[in-house]
Amino acid sequence: MRKTLAFTAVLAVVAAYSVLPIQTQFRSSTPVVLYEGARLIAGNGSQPIVSAAMLVENGMITRIGVKGNVNAPRTALRVDLTGKTIMPTLVNAHGHPGFQRGLTYSADNFTRETIMDDLNRALYFGVAAVQSQGIEKGEATYLIRADQEAGGLGGARLRIAGRGIGAPNAGPGGAAYAGIAYEVTTEPEARQAVQELAAKKVNLIKIWVDDRNGRAPRLPSNLYRAIIEEGHRHELQVNAHVFYHSDAIDLVDAGIDGLAHLVRDKEMDDGLVASIVRHNVYVMPNLSPEWNTYVELPHWLKDGDPLMMLLQESVSPPVIARMRKAYENRNPAAVERTRTQYAILQHSLAKLAKANAKIILGCDTGLEDHLFGMSEQLELESMVKAGMTPMQVLVSATSRAAEYLKLDKTGVLAAGKEADFLVLDANPLDNITNTQRISRIYFKGAGVDRAALRSSLTRTYTK
Repeated sequence: MRKTLAFTAVLAVVAAYSVLPIQTQFRSSTPVVLYEGARLIAGNGSQPIVSAAMLVENGMITRIGVKGNVNAPRTALRVDLTGKTIMPTLVNAHGHPGFQRGLTYSADNFTRETIMDDLNRALYFGVAAVQSQGIEKGEATYLIRADQEAGGLGGARLRIAGRGIGAPNAGPGGAAYAGIAYEVTTEPEARQAVQELAAKKVNLIKIWVDDRNGRAPRLPSNLYRAIIEEGHRHELQVNAHVFYHSDAIDLVDAGIDGLAHLVRDKEMDDGLVASIVRHNVYVMPNLSPEWNTYVELPHWLKDGDPLMMLLQESVSPPVIARMRKAYENRNPAAVERTRTQYAILQHSLAKLAKANAKIILGCDTGLEDHLFGMSEQLELESMVKAGMTPMQVLVSATSRAAEYLKLDKTGVLAAGKEADFLVLDANPLDNITNTQRISRIYFKGAGVDRAALRSSLTRTYTK
């Protein structure tokens, strides 16, 4: 007789196993598990299965269908998820791990421990893959990636870009990032930078193109065209930090693979949108400027809000207190100016969504107090507010982002894919913020031990 176990009982079964080291603890999966009764959102835009069955064998999804129609071995463990929703884990295409350690934000923080804190916090919030976007020092990220690929380290999967490329003084702003980017002025220098990065086996190339609010020259067209060409010669995608509409037009024509921001000087016109779609360019909205459109404390920093509860479980109290304090005594006129500027981004994103452009989750996670996990969850909400449907947003944050990062075994719940999925207490198609109501996270079929993550992530650094 087949044995059926309640969801809570399964947690007791898997709690006895600890697979990976303290940075992230996973609970080993039973070799064959049938998850039944949940609403299943595949992540590829297909119609959800209202009462689904998903068979997982040795960490891989082998069958999906309607409950009662999926055959499972007699020895399979059955997990009842009635009333829950399951969907793929999130994929963030634009992050900067390693610089914030408690209340400090500096180059000295860029260590294995700090990077792993960021990746573990991302995973706690349901983000199972993070693409670092070109602000990386030394060998730490390369070593972490290698250890993860060897199966000896947890956290969200790290993808790397190494050192990004820009004109002199045009790389990432802020004292913490000084001296990291390649600074190029000739085509040979530009190509040499790409060749060095390719030799280190980065996952993609990042370039900064604009004048960084007037503090630097723009990256000339002949240089970024050389970088794109050289990147493609090494089978690497190239994506650009962009600000001006005119730069975006030429970058798309030049063969750029992704835009790491929406243009910000004006709303994207129909011609640019059509060109982005025609050239299959991926676009990361980066809607975090919305945070500055609030005069008073935003809902997600108030007690009782689902995201606030996640923060309180995974972030030290002093950091939360500082984030709240930033909303005290705000200048209404300054906020109104930000709202006007932010509307440009919303209108552009609505146009791109209507045109079925390849929008992917990317939100500059890792800037000061732009915490991993929190930022991605807020970005989903902002994308819906800007005019995308919840289904479009979920596709952008799962299968489409995985496609861009060449993560071919994740991002979709389908046979042949790894069992990376969230168990949610409510349906995100009804309200996108339900992605924050996480009951359980599975990574390659193993349950993520979120209690172990909480104990490490909430510690307060004294310096």
